[in-house]
Amino acid sequence: MDPLLAARLQFGIVTVYHFFFVPLTLGLSLFIAFVETLYVTTGDETYKRMVKFWGKLFLINFAMGVATGIVQEFQFGMNWSEYSRFMGDIFGAPLAIEALLAFYLESVFLGVWIFGWDKISKKAHAAVAWLVAIGSNLSAFWILVANSFMQEPLGYAIRNGRAEMQDFFALVTNPHVWVQFPHVITGAMATAACFVVGISAYHFLRRKGDLEPFRRSMRIGIVYGLTAVVLVMLIGHGQAQHMVKSQPMKMAAAEALWESENPAAMSILTIGNEKELRDIWALRVPGLLSFLVYNHFEGEVKGLKNLQQEYQEKYGPGDYLPPIAMSYWTFRIMAGAGVVMFLLLLWALIARARGKLEHHNFLLRLLLWAIALPFIANSTGWIFTEIGRQPWIVFGLQRVEQGLSPGVSGGEVVFSLVVFTALYGALMVADVYLLTRYAKREIAETPAAAR
Repeated sequence: MDPLLAARLQFGIVTVYHFFFVPLTLGLSLFIAFVETLYVTTGDETYKRMVKFWGKLFLINFAMGVATGIVQEFQFGMNWSEYSRFMGDIFGAPLAIEALLAFYLESVFLGVWIFGWDKISKKAHAAVAWLVAIGSNLSAFWILVANSFMQEPLGYAIRNGRAEMQDFFALVTNPHVWVQFPHVITGAMATAACFVVGISAYHFLRRKGDLEPFRRSMRIGIVYGLTAVVLVMLIGHGQAQHMVKSQPMKMAAAEALWESENPAAMSILTIGNEKELRDIWALRVPGLLSFLVYNHFEGEVKGLKNLQQEYQEKYGPGDYLPPIAMSYWTFRIMAGAGVVMFLLLLWALIARARGKLEHHNFLLRLLLWAIALPFIANSTGWIFTEIGRQPWIVFGLQRVEQGLSPGVSGGEVVFSLVVFTALYGALMVADVYLLTRYAKREIAETPAAAR
């Protein structure tokens, strides 16, 4: 196999495996901290039982996220040494801060949170829960600072064939960070909400044991999820508007927009010929894409053909088109999953307000299966984000093939690809098994609650 293709496949598979766990960790940490705060402020033991139940699931998922994340970093030196040489001065700084500050903050206080029950005060323990949540989400911030430079390089100078940091403040205030980070965090909140709502729905379907903790989890989860999904949509809209300015080729690929248009039509469904860059059949809404980009029904959105010509003039001869079909469909799967999440959670909110949710078996089954929706949205969203940037590994500065390690053969990468895929597959099975096993358990009553 071509070493470049094998290395790209390996990095993509490892990243998707890792990001399968991360959003649930981020969103669930905030959910648990909020519920523990309710326990401290009300003194109601039911909230403590909820915290311990969801906390156990959080710990299982956290362990898997750490295991997959450690391996991911080694790839920069093994398969992508030229990328690491070119980007190391910039990429290393936020990753070091993430490890030495955010991850240590998260890990240390997670230990205190696990072993600190009944050893420190309730208020101190709740504060520790918030520190774990803050540390988790700070880790995501610094990772996204590094990734945002790859999407929109700022604050650097090229010296001796390397990108060197000139302005750390520009790196942190990169506008791409401030549309990407909120989108990731709200997506993580939606992931945790669907997870909590789905598992609570499972227990309503079983109708065994004390359902009060799940009743409260369902109520909080629905509100948490609806808030998150609405924010994801609003922030995603701003992110798309920024994308048109910073990476217009990615937006053109997402819409299968072959020619520049003013006003530009939005694609509802396009069957295209990618080789000839033309429609075979398309259903489009006239002017809607311009409206979404510029907030009015006028404004040019550049097409793939025009951008290809511009990039050739700017960067030299070459093919600057990303994989169009994959960009187009991953974008739609991501957005479609978000819409379905919103509709299901809204339906659940209405059913609960009418007092019918707990006995609405059809809706409860849908909510149980809806646990998968945010994972689908998160994975396809990241695939779109990275695939749509192709052929650049660092936009405008380094092409993907330029970042590959020159001394690694296709056979070596294929071997490690097979091993990593099998190992991560086993970890995924173990994670799902453990989460399912513990999610099915009833929440035992504490002595205080039993009295």
